[in-house]
Amino acid sequence: ALRLSYLHAGGHDPAVLAQLLHLQAEATALENAGLRRGRRTGEPQPRPPAPQPPAVPMETTGTRARGLEATLVAVELENRRLEDELLALKVRRERRADTGSWAAQRQAEELAQLQAEVAMLRCHTEGTGPRLPPAILPPPIAPPLPP
Repeated sequence: ALRLSYLHAGGHDPAVLAQLLHLQAEATALENAGLRRGRRTGEPQPRPPAPQPPAVPMETTGTRARGLEATLVAVELENRRLEDELLALKVRRERRADTGSWAAQRQAEELAQLQAEVAMLRCHTEGTGPRLPPAILPPPIAPPLPP
């Protein structure tokens, strides 16, 4: 699962892939050893040596376990760093999309307003279109009569 995650995240470093393959082989060997111990006798069965990639030197079992644990911790930290970086990239992409959609919405509103103004000006210059109703004025008041 770690190897697939690393590959899906764009990882391609041969040293990391070799370490992940080594970890996978160790995990398989440990699982097989655990299955053998779970039999009726309850006594641990001898474990076959795990296949080692050529880049990893042979070490004593205790040192190898500590080395594997350290390697696993390092891979986990790198995985967390990559997840954080991926999250930051997603947030930046969403912000850009939000900014782009906000700008597009604003431009669409301005365009609609300009189109309405152009239509109103056309109607006004052509003398057609909706006109204001004539104002209803009170009857004119005559000037006062001279004495």
